[in-house]
Amino acid sequence: MSQPAAFDLVSFGETMLRHSVAPGERIETARETELRAAGAESNVAIAVSRLGGTAAWLSKLPDSPLARRIEGALRTHGVTPVVAPSETGRVGVYYLEPAGEPRGTNVVYDRSDAAVRSATPEELETEHVEAARVFYVSGITPALSETLADTTRTLLDRAKAAGTHTVFDLNYRAKLWSAATARETCEPLFDAVDTLVVAERDARHVLDREGDAAAIAADLATTHDCETVVVTRGAEGAVAVHDGDVFEQGAFPADTVDAIGTGDAFVGGYLARWLDGASVSESLEYGAATASLKRTIGGDVVTVTPSEVEAVLDRETGAIDR
Repeated sequence: MSQPAAFDLVSFGETMLRHSVAPGERIETARETELRAAGAESNVAIAVSRLGGTAAWLSKLPDSPLARRIEGALRTHGVTPVVAPSETGRVGVYYLEPAGEPRGTNVVYDRSDAAVRSATPEELETEHVEAARVFYVSGITPALSETLADTTRTLLDRAKAAGTHTVFDLNYRAKLWSAATARETCEPLFDAVDTLVVAERDARHVLDREGDAAAIAADLATTHDCETVVVTRGAEGAVAVHDGDVFEQGAFPADTVDAIGTGDAFVGGYLARWLDGASVSESLEYGAATASLKRTIGGDVVTVTPSEVEAVLDRETGAIDR
């Protein structure tokens, strides 16, 4: 049997179809929507691919036009879909209603009975996870079903045992589960994680951590023996603790067209640079620049080139500590 292709990054999770109404429209009265593929794990894989790495997306889909739309969208960006076929289930959908204050942007999920919710390690081509340089998954995946929570654990363990660098982004979604359930499910996974990413607000609300971002990162790194912990702080940038050293990175200014997917762009940019041999500090800077570009682009995906990221870095470093 031939060995699987060794990708720089393999991600695992659900990719949905996103229907967006125009800014100022309401879902209940809009007559048109814009259709795009969207999912945290595939967003990160696309970012890595577009920024010079090789990437695959592991999932489970039915045989349907909607599923083929998702696979085609990923291939357009250079990502290889590695999909387990499903005779049951469907493609998940979400609806986006962009708005300013006081109403605010609203997301409506329609993802029950999605085929991916029943995905088990036995039906997935997990050899790609074991051969990859990096395996990435977010907390959205175990939130979708008990089966996926078990599968996520198994894939992290197999990746860790194979020497694949494991990356987990808590990526808490209150519409999917409670903070208590998220903590109960996700914290046991952290011991199999090399690089942990968590938003500061989620570290406080979900993980019940206290102190500033650096203290939170240090606490998580020590408690779970993570090589690197990155705490993101939105407009204030990010803080990372790596082997006991603290690195801070400011956010780059951006005119926001669509903020959805900014966090995924940050993680994808960070990993693309790290995979290229850069330090944690350099990778944070690259991730921040990638995230700023995403805010100027419609849809969930950061459709950029390495030269565009480098142009942002050339204009303004944004670094607090390099």
